[in-house]
Amino acid sequence: MAEKSLVIIGGGMAGLAAGCYAQMNGYASEIVEAGRVAGGLCSAWTRKGYTFDTSIHFLAGWKYGALRQVWEELGAVQGREFIVHEEGGHTEGDGKTLITYRDLGRLEEHLLSFSHTQADADRIRELVALARRCTAIDMPLGKPPELLGPIGLLRMLSEMRPFLSLWRRYSRVSIQSFAARFEDPFLREAVRLLGDSTAWPMPDRPLVSVAMQLAWAHTGNAGAPVGGSQPLIQAIVRRYQGLGGKISYSSRVAKILVESGRAIGIRLDDGAERRADAVLSAADGRTTLYDWLDGRYLPPRVKRAYETWTVYPPILQVFLGVARDLSLLPFHVDSPLAQPITIAGEKRTRLSVRHSCFDKTMAPAGKSVVQVWFPTNYPYFEALASNRARYEAEKKETAEKTIAEVDRRLPGLAAAVEVVDVATPITYRRFTGNWQGSADGWCMTTANASSRLPLRLPGLSGFYMAGQWTQPFSGTPGAATSARNAIQLLCHADRKAFVARVA
Repeated sequence: MAEKSLVIIGGGMAGLAAGCYAQMNGYASEIVEAGRVAGGLCSAWTRKGYTFDTSIHFLAGWKYGALRQVWEELGAVQGREFIVHEEGGHTEGDGKTLITYRDLGRLEEHLLSFSHTQADADRIRELVALARRCTAIDMPLGKPPELLGPIGLLRMLSEMRPFLSLWRRYSRVSIQSFAARFEDPFLREAVRLLGDSTAWPMPDRPLVSVAMQLAWAHTGNAGAPVGGSQPLIQAIVRRYQGLGGKISYSSRVAKILVESGRAIGIRLDDGAERRADAVLSAADGRTTLYDWLDGRYLPPRVKRAYETWTVYPPILQVFLGVARDLSLLPFHVDSPLAQPITIAGEKRTRLSVRHSCFDKTMAPAGKSVVQVWFPTNYPYFEALASNRARYEAEKKETAEKTIAEVDRRLPGLAAAVEVVDVATPITYRRFTGNWQGSADGWCMTTANASSRLPLRLPGLSGFYMAGQWTQPFSGTPGAATSARNAIQLLCHADRKAFVARVA
């Protein structure tokens, strides 16, 4: 029997994972990628020896558990070195500094040193106890819910019982509302910033998701891959191509072809067509559903999500290549500004500064990469982009103000800056196609934390979706696992047993 064909739209984490699993299961797949390289949001670039990485600060599940199995199946972690930070971010304010220690015992003791009331101490112990309980949780890696059936669903719920009890109690409690209960003003702000940071705001983020992040850190199961995003992505590309997969770069999709209620391929913007037995989109969800499929296959819950769910705010990123060794300084500091500054039309009162000196591959010897991220809004930059001169002037002004503020904290740094690069929401839109230039997709909130969007659409056979637009707060793990689930659904439709093997 001839191999069935699958065309995959998008060569980011989800598209590459879908391609790997498709090849493992006997499909002849082709990934169609709009850019010149794979990676999508999981990307980095190099300027004069400095690597500017927009993505992986840590990879959850690199060390053990169900996610480790996924990463091994994709060839992502074998032989790769990871860095586990003993200290996370430093949050400053009111003359104090809160350090997010990896060890939960040490973190609890540190937090308690700031508490002056029994009520605040009790809240600290509640947070740390929740994180400790999360250290024992490993999500089962099995069939997608659509294929479980009643018995399989009961078995899965039984395996997840420890997590579900926490989820029921804490998924409707946001980190913001929990932090607001602290009586000490510094603790109130610092605890909020554990899950709703200056650089990466997450409005209404469930407390339990913050606890899970603290648990991964405590167990060492959240590590930064040496070299950052690109070596990891290239490893998955090699895995995919080694399995016989094909990638076509600089190929932008214009339409998903549908005949008699079945997806039969894609049309590119140059008019070329790729016919296939099935189509999987790992690209921007809104473009997929509303443009390429003309909004014709929208079940109510999907339509409701696109109308009501919160999208991760787009990010304005300033990258600096600095001829100065910052390795003795904390790698991430979030601090108040002496005076507010205006960046991209918004008043900023805090600055979140990171460096990458913990990874010696990211900059020339004795030098450093510095990153400063600002949440921003897409319409502001969309309006600017219509006038190239204004757009470039805004980027230049942003860089100058940022350098001046970092120099106030680290005197002399401005004179050591060798390379400056600014990425805006328009940059994200151009390279990834993401709706509103979003840096991640859906925000997880207390309203949607238990929600997942379907990987198949009613009335359209032969079509599947994967990636960050299929579930909130997916990141790289969610992108990879959604692709694994989508290929299981494809195999089920073709009455094939799903196969996944370690590289």
